[in-house]
Amino acid sequence: MSDQDIALMAHLMRRAGFGATRDELEARVAKGYEATVEELLSSEEHEELDRNEMQRFHPWTWRPGTLPGMGAAEWLHDLVNTKRPLEEKMSLFWHGIFATGVSKVDHYDDVMDMIVKFRNQGMGDFRELLLAMAKDPAMIYWLDNNDNHADAVNENWGRELLELFSMGVGNYTEDDVRDCSRAFTGWTIEPKLPRGPIGRHDWFFDYKEEDHDDSEKTFLGHTGNHNGEDIIKFITDDPACAGFIARHLYNFFVADEAQVPAWSVTPPRDPEAVDLLANTLLNNNYDMRSALRVLFNSDFFKNSRFERLKNPTEVVVGTLRMVGGAEFPAPGIGDLSRQPNYMGQDLLNPPSVEGWHTGAEWINSGSLMRRVNFTAELVGDVSRPGIRNMVDRLIAKGDTTPEAIVDGCLDLMGPLEVNPESHVELVGFIGEAGDFSWDSADNIEKSTVRVSELLQLIVSLREYQYA
Repeated sequence: MSDQDIALMAHLMRRAGFGATRDELEARVAKGYEATVEELLSSEEHEELDRNEMQRFHPWTWRPGTLPGMGAAEWLHDLVNTKRPLEEKMSLFWHGIFATGVSKVDHYDDVMDMIVKFRNQGMGDFRELLLAMAKDPAMIYWLDNNDNHADAVNENWGRELLELFSMGVGNYTEDDVRDCSRAFTGWTIEPKLPRGPIGRHDWFFDYKEEDHDDSEKTFLGHTGNHNGEDIIKFITDDPACAGFIARHLYNFFVADEAQVPAWSVTPPRDPEAVDLLANTLLNNNYDMRSALRVLFNSDFFKNSRFERLKNPTEVVVGTLRMVGGAEFPAPGIGDLSRQPNYMGQDLLNPPSVEGWHTGAEWINSGSLMRRVNFTAELVGDVSRPGIRNMVDRLIAKGDTTPEAIVDGCLDLMGPLEVNPESHVELVGFIGEAGDFSWDSADNIEKSTVRVSELLQLIVSLREYQYA
């Protein structure tokens, strides 16, 4: 198999998942690119994780309440160990769009219920997912639709539904916001039982017909006695909705776009690509799998290597998957789940309904230091199975010169292509101690430490921060 085949497959697995080991990449290249895309899209053919295992060792993950760290620990464990990488990646994609946070909802398990919906419906019909979000108790509470009454309309959900979840600014009017909100009056939450000894009882959707405004409304040019289901149909019938979701797909899977609030005044980076994805959605009844299939097999995707800055979750999960050793929910999983937050992405707790700003806005002096320190600590641990595997591959190749070792490590960690100046610096650093030697146990141990030091430098490079 060629280096180009490995590089393309690595690109696919970074974007459609959270990276892959070299053994996995070689197996997937042997299977073929298009076959791998189909396998990723057919997530139901792969075994689900035993999520009871997490609860056996960390019971608080069942109802973590507001426990910092443990609230997102279950999801982090799933992200690292899933056999369905695209399913989890799409859950992260939708979490960034339907941004709902524990800062207001108050309990992690309610927000985690949304993640389960994203898993189950995130690669299916977007129209059904949008309806599920309109009925989701955490979303209803997050955007105050439980305070949206026939005689006292609250426009929070109606406005964000149009602005951030489906159409984008410029594709609706203030009158549309008002009548959209009226259509969702009565969509609320069942009264809760009192708090129990293990935390708050579950929330459930409730439709109160007596609290619904059943008078005439006009929305996107359609006049009638509309309810919430009608609104979602009118939204998804409008091509602006398909274009909005298509641009999100491009931004998340292909290349960094402008921030969402600027989309109304900033054209897409690749209008033809966004149009292709939008038309695919419209022509396939908003089936997300169809759009993803077109995306992953397109030339614009294949030619977009390292055009996206990794989000913090990709940094943490991708590095953990690369180095290995996080398959078991051992003590410390709570601390690991905090790491994306330290880098600027607090899982299950986005900063606002707008979600996270992406691209270059992930980086500041503090978050970059966190990225480097976290990844360097992991790759510097030579007991990790992924690091041992890299060393074994270097030994098997018989490389001993500093330049060959640098090239081998860059290949195994990406493959990564670094600028010439960085390459010279890497070779110069690792070459200070001369050639490597693999001819005895003592020399292997010393050379392994040198490899780990080289890997620590590589993860500090700009190139490692890109997917």
